Amino acid sequence: MSHFCLQISFTNQAWSNLAHSPQDRFAVIRAPLERLGGSIHATFFTTGRFDLLAIAEFPEHITPAEISVAFADGGAVASINTSPLLTFAQAVEARNKSSPPPPAPFARNAIWSPSPAANPAPLVAAAF
Repeated sequence: MSHFCLQISFTNQAWSNLAHSPQDRFAVIRAPLERLGGSIHATFFTTGRFDLLAIAEFPEHITPAEISVAFADGGAVASINTSPLLTFAQAVEARNKSSPPPPAPFARNAIWSPSPAANPAPLVAAAF
C-alpha cells in the first residue's frame, strides 16, 4: 500500500453543508477514497491555502492523477494537491536511483613520493 498526503480545498457549497450538518465532517472525502480502495489514517483542518490535510493509504497501483480525478467527480473539492509519502528506505532508494555515482576518490599525484630517493635534497649554493 502507498501513503499520500492530500491537501484539499473545499468549495463554498461544501463548507455550507459542513456548517449545517457537522456530524460527519469527512464524508465528502471518504467516498472518493473508498471508491479507489483507500483509507484515511489522519485528517486535520488547516489554515492557509488548503482547508484540510489528510494522510491516506491506497493500493500500490493508484496514481496521484487517479486520486485527483476521483475527488473532482464528487463536486465538494475545489482543489487537491496529492503528494506521495515515502518511508526513509524508499527515499534513500529513490535518491540512489536519481543521483549520479559519487566521484572517484582523490588520487595522489603520481610524481610525489615520500621516499628520500625519489625526492633528492635541494642543491645548496657554495660560498666563495
